[in-house]
Amino acid sequence: MARSEKRTAERMMTYEKDVKNKIAYLTLNRPDKMNAPDTAMRIRYGELLRQANADDDVKVLVVRGAGEHFGTGADLPEQQEKMASDPLAEYDFDEDAGVKPPPPRSFRRGFNFSSLYASTRGGCRSLQEFKKISIVEVKGYCYGWHFYQAGDADLVISSDDALYGHAAFRYSGWGPRLWTWIETVGLRKFEEMLFTGRPFTAREMYECNFINSMVPRAQLEDEVQKYALACARNGPTDRIVVQKTFLEIYKQYRGEYMGSILTSLVESLGAHLHADEGEFVLNAEVLKKGLASVVKDSEAQFPPEWRLSQKGRRGR
Repeated sequence: MARSEKRTAERMMTYEKDVKNKIAYLTLNRPDKMNAPDTAMRIRYGELLRQANADDDVKVLVVRGAGEHFGTGADLPEQQEKMASDPLAEYDFDEDAGVKPPPPRSFRRGFNFSSLYASTRGGCRSLQEFKKISIVEVKGYCYGWHFYQAGDADLVISSDDALYGHAAFRYSGWGPRLWTWIETVGLRKFEEMLFTGRPFTAREMYECNFINSMVPRAQLEDEVQKYALACARNGPTDRIVVQKTFLEIYKQYRGEYMGSILTSLVESLGAHLHADEGEFVLNAEVLKKGLASVVKDSEAQFPPEWRLSQKGRRGR
């Protein structure tokens, strides 16, 4: 990855520590793109979590987004453009590493890419191996990659106007963390989210125990701080790591990592999906045409309260 991209990622993802209270704050700082992380940002995200994991000044990590939304998912146009020109871009190899990419349309090329979503280094599953306490602060949209973070976090504190889900359920068919979402949302309600493609409100997510606390947006930061301070003061760091290790064993007994690999396998088959007449599947060709216009037409088919955008939900 070019050095300029890494410097840009540092500006778009800030990291600060409250050493006195042992709380770190990781802020996705790209509000003009609704905090959509590009490749460099996701790699930096994984690096910052490893850093916080090792840092003895940190007991609790708060992940939040700048602006009006937590985030709408990864920057797919950037990702597709970069992958087309450099299939190894997601791997963050040095430019002179001399690594030869697998041939186009080979299974190993598709699976190598999709399996990054099952890895911590790719900045997609990083909270799973984090041995401190993680709190995700959600407001506005919590879609796609941001929904992964909420699903993997220890605690989710949400504004009451937040929306949760993944556009891939409507336009592709699956997302890389299906197994974890079934565990956190519950099978029956997750099947509804998956098959209708509709976003769930904060109230619905609270009722299915995905959210720990739901408050008006004006109270959100104070509510997050209340939880962060309580977690930081409730025992020594060693005890937290023991607790997190126990929970990690439980998650692996439930098949969390196996689920990540299985979903990666499923996702690697996405190129073989064929759209029915009058429909489309989310792929490189659709992204080239312009995702926004295609999605807008498609969204009009659904009741306003089931549309993905807040504007569309208001019937405009």
